[in-house]
Amino acid sequence: MSNTERSAALSAAIGRTWTDETPWQFLTDLTAIGNRMGGSEGEREAAERVGTAFEDTGLEDVSIDPFEMDEWRRGSSELELRGSTNRSGRSFESIALPYSPSGAETAPFVDAGYGTPAEIDELNVEDRIVVASTTTPEGGRFIHRMEKFGYAIESGAVGFVFVNHTPGQLPPTGALKFGQEAAAIAVGVSKETGTWLREYAENTAGPSAELSVSVEAETVAGESQNVVGRLGPKTDEELFLVAHYDAHDIAEGALDNGCGIATVLAAVRILAAAEDKLTRGVRVVAVGCEEIGLLGAEHLAAAIDHERVHGVLNVDGAGRFRDLVALAHGSETVVDVAESIATETNQPIRTELEPHPFSDQWPFVRAGIPALQLHSDSDDRGRGWGHTHADTRDKVDDRNIREHGILTALLAIELADRELPRLEVNDLADRFREADFEPGMRAADLWPDNWE
Repeated sequence: MSNTERSAALSAAIGRTWTDETPWQFLTDLTAIGNRMGGSEGEREAAERVGTAFEDTGLEDVSIDPFEMDEWRRGSSELELRGSTNRSGRSFESIALPYSPSGAETAPFVDAGYGTPAEIDELNVEDRIVVASTTTPEGGRFIHRMEKFGYAIESGAVGFVFVNHTPGQLPPTGALKFGQEAAAIAVGVSKETGTWLREYAENTAGPSAELSVSVEAETVAGESQNVVGRLGPKTDEELFLVAHYDAHDIAEGALDNGCGIATVLAAVRILAAAEDKLTRGVRVVAVGCEEIGLLGAEHLAAAIDHERVHGVLNVDGAGRFRDLVALAHGSETVVDVAESIATETNQPIRTELEPHPFSDQWPFVRAGIPALQLHSDSDDRGRGWGHTHADTRDKVDDRNIREHGILTALLAIELADRELPRLEVNDLADRFREADFEPGMRAADLWPDNWE
């Protein structure tokens, strides 16, 4: 698709996006809800607001699709450093990580650094509490919290403390398992707290001490929902445009993923005004429960005939920062699509071919369906404000949502028009092994059975 091929309607819709206040107002309303944790009343209210926004945009057949899930409910948590030589004990603020069970542990603790499997292998973690960072070393892939936790517990640890690498007294949160209760307790603590703990960890130069950690929480039968609509021609194959609208309960969820679903809304408003540019139908889905295990995406993937899914465009992380990142998840064709739109628009889009299992494209990618995930990065490694109390609307720049909404619409048009070859599952498995995903994914019960 070249500039000369754009219809007048598409060009006009792109032009209106620069002054369209609807996505920003939607983000404002969404973040005003507060708690949008999977299965909560706030998530249900958010789904209704998404449905109204979809209908106002002109999507057809808008509906709410409920599904059962295991809802995790937060109680209190406590963390105390005990037995250091110069103090009898000190308590620190902590936040239980979703799907941590209720329980308490008092044990020696070790500093596992970044918490990579290689670092844990070098330590004696048996019957100990592992303290690990939210970030990972430069030069390699980002190792997810679930992998760190799973590997530590599989190696004999009895508890896990996740230390934010971003300063500001911000304990981080994040799920331990995909939608089910974990085998051990875990909490998040601030970078500042982590500095104290590491000074007294059993394997450092400081005096030995014990760590006492307790969590009160429950996992109960619950219900979440996806919000579904469609636009474009009625074709046998459809492009799936998805973004999650849920968030963790400790913040507004503006960056993760309020920006993403607002970006989708901006894109859909463009696509609805230029449906004649679509060669295939587009199914737009706001998915629930991403933060606690991709549950909405799993429900969507299980309910649809995969032969009808042309490809997936997952907007998770777009709209946060200035430059778009296109994660192609093993598809060379998808890389080409992203690069062609970057060239056409003269907008920076960084492409990455490597796949990962930690967003809503995963249930489709592991089945061989090509996917493009739209993200954006700061210059810092890790989540930054995400998954903390500081994930609030004041961190958002409206320009990013507008620009990324335009690029998302153009990418959707191009993806719908292209033939997207299926991914070879054996090739995918090899890619994950080459990137050293296997140990952590197996420990977190994420390695697909058909990849043996």
